[in-house]
Amino acid sequence: MPTPKIYQMTFKQIYEAYVNKVTRKARSEADLRQVIYWLTGYSDATLNAQIESGVTMAAFFEQAPALNPRADAVTGVICGVRVETITEPLMRKIRILDKLVDELARGWSLEKIRR
Repeated sequence: MPTPKIYQMTFKQIYEAYVNKVTRKARSEADLRQVIYWLTGYSDATLNAQIESGVTMAAFFEQAPALNPRADAVTGVICGVRVETITEPLMRKIRILDKLVDELARGWSLEKIRR
């Protein structure tokens, strides 16, 4: 089975798309960063380093300091697929982040997103 294209995309590309999505919906980049910090354990400095270094999405999650143990509580549909049914670990992490960004763009409070 071929490797999904998203694994080789840079986190910087995806991050810029996330910023565009949330700011179009009247949310801030700071809110987006809070969601990413919660999920991955990155700090402001380490997240900036990841963005600027051009790491792939695969490397971004491999190098994440600590995936939040409550990430498994993220459920729902993203891209037509139920997050909780995704068995491939990296794709699940990517889709969890997608789901959190989607919830942020829909106006959910940070407290509710962080579960």
